[in-house]
Amino acid sequence: MSEAVLYIVATPIGNLDDMVPRALKILQSVDVIAAEDTRHSSRLMQHFSITTPMIACHDHNEEYVAEKLIEKLRQGEQIALISDAGTPLISDPGYRVVTQVRDAGFKVVPVPGACAMVAALCASGLPSDRFIFEGFLPAKESGRRQRLQRVVDETATLIYYESPHRIVASLSSIAEVFGGDREVVLARELTKTFETIKALPVAEMVAWVESDRNQQKGEIVLLVRGAPKREQGEALDAETLRVLKILAAEVGDKQGAVLAAKVTGEKKNKLYKWLIANQ
Repeated sequence: MSEAVLYIVATPIGNLDDMVPRALKILQSVDVIAAEDTRHSSRLMQHFSITTPMIACHDHNEEYVAEKLIEKLRQGEQIALISDAGTPLISDPGYRVVTQVRDAGFKVVPVPGACAMVAALCASGLPSDRFIFEGFLPAKESGRRQRLQRVVDETATLIYYESPHRIVASLSSIAEVFGGDREVVLARELTKTFETIKALPVAEMVAWVESDRNQQKGEIVLLVRGAPKREQGEALDAETLRVLKILAAEVGDKQGAVLAAKVTGEKKNKLYKWLIANQ
């Protein structure tokens, strides 16, 4: 009997030639494939002549399917988990399955391959030594601005996925919160026929995307250059102030400054002086 294992298999994000040989071999040999959308993935299976049975595993049935998959693993079966495109679990369902399978004592094996955010970062020209993947921004403008405000002073490159019908609104929110001069990179339809990778100050990017309806179609990754690093002694950033105010309101200025210093890395005396000066 083969070893029971759950493979997390990356599939192409566009160009089918990006399918790695190991992934093909596994998809052909496992007992069942758990796919985000079996109808969508059936085209991939047909292209590579893969006849392995598939079951749907998506946001609405993930916990139920996890139990079924664990039962199959107990019977010694091998399973592959795939998403519609790219690396599973990256802004896609699947983490509940992985967690429950691991908790049940079974082996989980990643099979690396295409990932849109990594491909976009590599080609963006933005710093890649530190980056933060933020997933999708909220659909509502108020929520979007609030999420952006939390990272306005973040120095790492920021990465977002965005839907075509919200791209202009999201770019506009970035311009309002970060300022129109902040550099952004729009990476669209990666590895596909109409691939676009464009870098501009965000205010110019808004105008460019608005003027070209083609840039409002397809799969989109947005990358935002991080904020300039603050020199020591400069003003406190927005996130530090948010933490400081919350803690000071709960436990008082002195203790709030001590706790905020531990959380943010700022000096407690600097935080305490800010509280005193702004009462």
